Amino acid sequence: MTPYELLFSASIPFLPALYGRARRDIRRLIVESGLSRPCVLDVGGRKSPYTVGLPADVTILDMPRESELQEQLDLGLTNNTLRHLRHRSNIGAVILQDMTRSNLPSASYDGVICVEVIEHVVADDAFVRQIARVLKPGGWAYFTTPNGDYIRNAPPDYNPDHVKHFRRQELHDLLALHFDAVDVRWGIKTGKYRYLGLRTLTPRHPLSTAQAMAGNVISGWESRGLDEQPQRTAHLLAMARKRA
Repeated sequence: MTPYELLFSASIPFLPALYGRARRDIRRLIVESGLSRPCVLDVGGRKSPYTVGLPADVTILDMPRESELQEQLDLGLTNNTLRHLRHRSNIGAVILQDMTRSNLPSASYDGVICVEVIEHVVADDAFVRQIARVLKPGGWAYFTTPNGDYIRNAPPDYNPDHVKHFRRQELHDLLALHFDAVDVRWGIKTGKYRYLGLRTLTPRHPLSTAQAMAGNVISGWESRGLDEQPQRTAHLLAMARKRA
């Protein structure tokens, strides 16, 4: 691991709770695969923070940042992102491509990660179909998305780039069209500590940063054991598998 990866891994408890939860889930999927270093595709991953330091060869697939809305919402790949990835030891390639029309070879990845992406996609069925196509037999896919059973994409918390907030059953049914086993759970308690932790962490504002870090520690503690709690949870977390 590089010094950056060691530092980032040590900082996980002080980052938004979704970082820690997704990272633990992905690590478990990697371990359960039985492969020493699986090939993993991170769709919409940008800096791929959920795979920092994990034992995998990671390919990032994303769209370039081209619009003002992407700039406002920190979406898409930029030259700065690409420079940032030089600090990583497990990034094998970066691909600029629309996953719904991907020309990646079929059965080429052991796992696919899609963290907080599917809510941005209009052609969600084509998106999931392509993810299933590029997975090897026995491969896994990991999705997270806002919890549509509780969070509405409406003012005052409106995100103009979100196409749909899935309910648990809706996400399960979509994934089940293309995968042989699907498990969708709720996770990450919403509330003041989660929102406090979403503040930008910067040394230029040490007090605000310290408050955000403390909020994230409390948020992570609050978010334990909520897999079956649809209310006051911020995300859906889904694991899907192809038959071996």
